[in-house]
Amino acid sequence: MNDQIKKPIWTKDFIFNFVISFFIFLSMYLLLVTVGGYSKETFGVSDSMAGLASGLFIVGSLVGRFLTGKYINIVGSKKVLVIGGILLVITNVLYLVTASSFALLLIVRILNGIASGVASTATGTIAAFITPAQRRSEGISMYSLSMVLGTAIGPFIGLLLYQHIPMSGLFTICTILIVVAFVMSLFMKVETPVMASVKTEEKKGFKLTDFFSVHALPIAIVVVIVSIAYSSVLSFIQFFAQENHLVDAASFFFVVYAVAVLITRPFTGRIMDQRGENIVTIPAFICLIVGLFLISIASNGVILLIAGAFIGLGFGNLQSIFQALVVKVSPIEAMGLATSTYFIGLDFGLGFGPYVLGNFTHSIGYSGLYLAMSIVALIGLVAFYFLHMIKAKKVSQL
Repeated sequence: MNDQIKKPIWTKDFIFNFVISFFIFLSMYLLLVTVGGYSKETFGVSDSMAGLASGLFIVGSLVGRFLTGKYINIVGSKKVLVIGGILLVITNVLYLVTASSFALLLIVRILNGIASGVASTATGTIAAFITPAQRRSEGISMYSLSMVLGTAIGPFIGLLLYQHIPMSGLFTICTILIVVAFVMSLFMKVETPVMASVKTEEKKGFKLTDFFSVHALPIAIVVVIVSIAYSSVLSFIQFFAQENHLVDAASFFFVVYAVAVLITRPFTGRIMDQRGENIVTIPAFICLIVGLFLISIASNGVILLIAGAFIGLGFGNLQSIFQALVVKVSPIEAMGLATSTYFIGLDFGLGFGPYVLGNFTHSIGYSGLYLAMSIVALIGLVAFYFLHMIKAKKVSQL
């Protein structure tokens, strides 16, 4: 067992998979924060239609994850990644011809979302397979830093470049990133088991369980709750900062968030492997609750940045903890489907959360919203206790 623990995580294939995932999420968030403004300026559409141009990507991503969850065990994760890479290259190139039609932009957005859902589910599955079994939580924690870096750096660079170069330049940059990622995927040597029994079962017609993992579903429900709480940060932190004259501090919010995650991720995954998930999950939940509460009472930039650190310690670590957990509770042949189920929960919460929460901002204000979201995060902790901790405790006692 000691030999297994000492097996390296950062192999060539792991590094390639990490970089590919980073480029996918970087390009995703470069456009996610700029395509709305581009739509308004280029096509003169309303705020709601501009929001649609941004949000359709999430809808497409959900579709891509549903399809990938069913077929990744049949096709194999390496082939799915290559297929997703080809689709990503094509759809990113298509962005360059959308300037003439808003309808065409909407179509490309949803197709690009599908491609991203396929490719990112494949990289998540590959990360679980190529990490040594005794270090799987630590490996997934390391891999998921690629998502954290993409989601933290992407919005910052996207908004910065949008002020200085035309949108066609951003589309070109994203296309280059994806082409590099696709080429790297061709040089990866990844063998993931495809069980014959899985192939036989998958051919027996339509079943809802073909598209999500029953084993991972309880964790995915918790992921939805937590992601809705965090979606308030992604969507409304800038508005909160403007209302409270904290714009300068808000520009560094996600930088502090990313630093907190980068510092703690190497340790949380290792501790989870050695001492179980509860010892890291419960403190992460507490940090998320505290961070959201601190935003609700933030009267100066220092408090807002401290909140960013707490949310990084909280949600930033819960992401990797939950991804490792869905793999842990699933049989090896269902790792791909479990990873897909996790991402479906994540996308659903992050994608539809802002739409739901936006209906309450006028009545309770942004401070009230973050106070409410701290309570939602607490509900997530309670849900985790009833949906996972009680069951896991019973299993350990058998």
